[in-house]
Amino acid sequence: MENNIKVTIDGVETEVPQGTTILQAARQIGPEVAPPAMCYYKPLEKSGGKCRACLVKVVQGSEKDKRPMPKLVASCITPAQDGMVVENYTNEEVVDTRKGIVEFLLINHPLDCPVCDQAGECHLQDFSFKHGTETQRFEEDRRTFEKEDLGPNIKLNMNRCILCYRCVHTADQITDGRCHGVMNRGDHAEISTYIGQAIDNDFSGNMIDVCPVGALTDKTYRFKNRVWFTKPMDAHRDCDKCCGEVHLWYKGEEIIRVTGRKNQWGEVDEFICNTCRFDKKETADWTIEGPAVMTRHSVTSANKYRKDLIAKPSFAVDYAKHHYKKINDDRPYDKNLKEIKASEDYKALMEQNKDFKLLEE
Repeated sequence: MENNIKVTIDGVETEVPQGTTILQAARQIGPEVAPPAMCYYKPLEKSGGKCRACLVKVVQGSEKDKRPMPKLVASCITPAQDGMVVENYTNEEVVDTRKGIVEFLLINHPLDCPVCDQAGECHLQDFSFKHGTETQRFEEDRRTFEKEDLGPNIKLNMNRCILCYRCVHTADQITDGRCHGVMNRGDHAEISTYIGQAIDNDFSGNMIDVCPVGALTDKTYRFKNRVWFTKPMDAHRDCDKCCGEVHLWYKGEEIIRVTGRKNQWGEVDEFICNTCRFDKKETADWTIEGPAVMTRHSVTSANKYRKDLIAKPSFAVDYAKHHYKKINDDRPYDKNLKEIKASEDYKALMEQNKDFKLLEE
């Protein structure tokens, strides 16, 4: 097509429209080359450029100017150029830098995953698992805040906030009269409302969906269940305010949570209104379509879906491939105790453990 450009990311070439960012081009190729993103959210204009999680190395600026960019760049806000060559997971500097980004994000973030409602679908959990380190060098006291009610339906736990600004962009772009934002500066920066105002409008609940961590939570769902014990179902209803297409999260026969439908990047494509989210908690209110298909790897898929409906986490498969010994499944298996005792493996084990009897005579 005219005005399209060619970009190469981790050795894979793709063709995208002029004006596409590096991150969007990488996502077009697939999750195997797409950088992580904690603040970028495609449906929200001007989002991105704050968390630095998506930094990449541009080794060739363009076909016309083949010089590399001197520093790592944020792929979510950097436009791709024709002939650009980008390294993401294949670049050691990028991988090492991401470890530092994780360390910075966890400086003040409490390790309260066992009690956090976001556990199991938290982007920071995924990011730290894939790119983090086992230790942290920060020794000073963490910032602490009191929990705050942002209106009748939303609870703010500022201790967990990573200041991604997603909720601020959401309130700016899809609600009437934003009354919250980032207060103060530097280490004192926090999300809060203006002069104690309450957030209460028809689409305010979407701030819960866009939050990548457990900073903004649904007060009607808090502490009711862990996400991997619930059963998500696709459903819709005729709504005069929004698209009416949602995930219903069941605990037995009870609907304990309603959320917007998310894609494989964890982003809601269509925002839903507060009526659908908070007020319609009966099965009779909805037309059930069937089990929700998890297009993004998630623990909610565990033991619930056919293999063709599960998105396997690529990072776990890659980790196992490089760190665990491959099992030879063609080897013969001993089926009874007598055969086990006659095997060379058993004899060698007994020789190493002369003082113990592993199997009774």
